Amino acid sequence: MSPNKAVFLDKDGTLIKNLPYNVDVKKITFFRDVWEGLKMLSGASYRLIVVTNQPGPAYGFYTIKDIEKVKKFILKRMLRRRIKLWGYYYCPHHPGGTVKKFKLSCGCRKPLPGLIQKAGRKLNVDLTSSWMIGDTLDDIEAGKRSGCSTVLINNGNETEWKMPLGRVPDAIVSGFLEAARFIRKNQTP
Repeated sequence: MSPNKAVFLDKDGTLIKNLPYNVDVKKITFFRDVWEGLKMLSGASYRLIVVTNQPGPAYGFYTIKDIEKVKKFILKRMLRRRIKLWGYYYCPHHPGGTVKKFKLSCGCRKPLPGLIQKAGRKLNVDLTSSWMIGDTLDDIEAGKRSGCSTVLINNGNETEWKMPLGRVPDAIVSGFLEAARFIRKNQTP
């Protein structure tokens, strides 16, 4: 079976408005241009996969069950719009956390590439034909370390702007739809 191509999607600040440590689905707001962009990418045969850092369990702010509730909510919203989400991967760890079970350094917390690589293996994805869209340079670095091309959405969430080699995106855009258009224009056959 030939490998698939994918677009890896950060969640907070990329698909939905960033409310730190929010797991209340009533407060989740998707960016207005997300649906058109997701349909465009899906229509170009990209598998859509969420990869997100969710350190709340490491700090005791919320549980894995809460993350799963948000995941289910996002999946339902996409299905209503006839958009297939192929995977949803999250990292609940943080080395500075207070909950022993999740207080650790791991390979899945972005900027490390573990989530993308795990999804790639499980879903038979050719990472070199794939993309990562995110709103921070940690998202970009995770994508680059995995062999993906990358698009940074400059919406004010990136606070460092230190871009050594490995953190330089292929494009910087102002919104999700612009990211989708860039990917469509620059996709590999």
